[in-house]
Amino acid sequence: MKKVLVLVLASLLIFSFAVSAQEMTLRLADNQPEGYPTVVGAKEFARLVEERTDGRIKIEVYPGGILGDESSTIEQVQFGAIDFVRTSITPMANFEPAMNVLSLPDLYPSEEYMFQVLQSEIGEGILEGLKDAGIVGLTWYDAGARSFYTADKKVTSPEDLEGLRIRVQESQLMMDMVEALGASPTPIAWGEVYSALQTGVVDAGENNYPGWYYNSHHEVAPNFVEDEHNRIPELIIMSKITWDKLSAEDQKIIKQAAVDSTEVQREAWDKRTEEAKKLAVEEGATITTLTPEQKQAFQDKVKGLYPKYSEGYEDLLNSILNFEMEE
Repeated sequence: MKKVLVLVLASLLIFSFAVSAQEMTLRLADNQPEGYPTVVGAKEFARLVEERTDGRIKIEVYPGGILGDESSTIEQVQFGAIDFVRTSITPMANFEPAMNVLSLPDLYPSEEYMFQVLQSEIGEGILEGLKDAGIVGLTWYDAGARSFYTADKKVTSPEDLEGLRIRVQESQLMMDMVEALGASPTPIAWGEVYSALQTGVVDAGENNYPGWYYNSHHEVAPNFVEDEHNRIPELIIMSKITWDKLSAEDQKIIKQAAVDSTEVQREAWDKRTEEAKKLAVEEGATITTLTPEQKQAFQDKVKGLYPKYSEGYEDLLNSILNFEMEE
């Protein structure tokens, strides 16, 4: 009997080892094109996972929306049809409402401040809230700072925006922000923004530098003001179904590889931003840099939105606003 028991235990150990050491190929979806900073980050993530598992786990990156649009790929992650997705935080707020707080205007004084917050217990706590939806949040990616750009006038103060029709996303928060600055929010589909600026349907838009330049908006709205009213991060998520199939060791490897890939993704974003700025100026656009006092004037106008959009998450908001950065 003892002999049989020993054989059974030995078989279980061998099976356990085989499962932990099994080879697998996983899929990661991104709706951005090849070469975009998030795709660069995703490929670094894949490289690190393959390297740290000695080739046992490979991740194939599918850019350009090959596996479906953002909403579709998120659903596929929940059902385990896709293993990873790079996504914006807006749809994630449907599963973890705390994400809405991260979209508040002028929440972070700088990019570094934002990432120290997100990579602290604060950010990890928000990611943890996704698990009930069948999603494992792995890490945060950069999406740059959004600023205003105008067709005809330079902007240095909120007063310069008064009365302007500004294109915004279909977002109540964004519309409320523009109204707080004295302008008129005008929701328009992204693909129609160029013609809307060109024909005067709107007087201004808002986006990050790459969004402004690489969509040729600098041709019809050449005045960019670095008010940086929004820094909204993105993230890499994973199917909990896939996650639960992994050994604890492989879970740790994947989590850390995702976090480590953030550095490469941020570098790629910074490079793309500087390239967009340089090319836009060379092609005749004007960039206005604000003083801290001028930026503060914009911030003072929008802080009144915080109570409405942080209701129920006041502690989270305060922890972000009062976060102490590491040197």
